[in-house]
Amino acid sequence: MNNNTINFSDIIKKKFIEEMGNLSLNPNRIIIVMLLSLAVGLLIYFVYKITFQGVVYNRTFNFSLVCITMITAFIIMPITSNLTLSLGMVGALSIVRFRTAIKEPMDLAYLFWAIAVGITTGAGFYSLSITASLMIAVVIIAFSYIRGSNASFYLLVINYNSESQSSVTEVVNDIAHKKLKTKTITDGITEATYEIRLKDENTWFVSELSSIDGVKSATLVSYDGEF
Repeated sequence: MNNNTINFSDIIKKKFIEEMGNLSLNPNRIIIVMLLSLAVGLLIYFVYKITFQGVVYNRTFNFSLVCITMITAFIIMPITSNLTLSLGMVGALSIVRFRTAIKEPMDLAYLFWAIAVGITTGAGFYSLSITASLMIAVVIIAFSYIRGSNASFYLLVINYNSESQSSVTEVVNDIAHKKLKTKTITDGITEATYEIRLKDENTWFVSELSSIDGVKSATLVSYDGEF
């Protein structure tokens, strides 16, 4: 048997011996990576803030995007500097489970963006991190502007007595863009939900409906696609 044969185990042992003496990271690199990840994380923060079009703005989630960017970056730094440590971290991270529900698809996109920035920055691909992030920011802002220039969608929920059906129908028919979503009648009480599309903030029909005898409530709610 040839004693000069090198297998995968020998390579790992050799790499381990070489890297055990060089576990420290360059302080300058640490500062650059963390500051750059913070800067790009703040870019993600402001893009999310100015383009958010949901019902309730979640400031905590937005701030967590900055933290995720920086945390991912400092995890990637030792992984790219030490092969043995990277194998251990892969095994440790594989048991982590996240159970936070993400209902908005764009929130998931922002999470992937923050993680991608942390990975590329921590690995030393600074130009890629900055260039790609600027391009993504431009695309998101552009599409947000295009969507924002269109009509806004709302849900109109009306609760009224069945005797007021004709008066309610007369007002609803005057609304230009509407679509009946649900209608429930219980013990003479009707609850109807309409999808309304408005190009301005003119909500005259809410006052008209509220003034009708027999109408218990008329509520207009911003509609983000979930029902």
